[in-house]
Amino acid sequence: MTDIKLELVAVPVTDVDRAKAFYEKLGFNADHDVTVSEDIRFVQLTPPGSACSIAIGKGLTRMTPGALDNMQVVVTDIEEAYEDLRGRGVEVTEIQDLPWG
Repeated sequence: MTDIKLELVAVPVTDVDRAKAFYEKLGFNADHDVTVSEDIRFVQLTPPGSACSIAIGKGLTRMTPGALDNMQVVVTDIEEAYEDLRGRGVEVTEIQDLPWG
């Protein structure tokens, strides 16, 4: 079987600039920010160390902003990631240990 790699996930947002600033605050790298036309803007952001990016923008998806309500990221050290986010001024909830890890 041929390898299948997930490389880009569209995330519908209401305010592209605010969403871009939020993800950059999380440490995501803004790989592309291209306004193609008045109706299309493509912003690609990649978390550090990830082979998969997210795409936000205008005219990219038919999903309603807020329709994607769950995105899971993986870190090697949750306490370190938690403190890093807090240090960046990101509002985070306490770490929860869940049955599935």
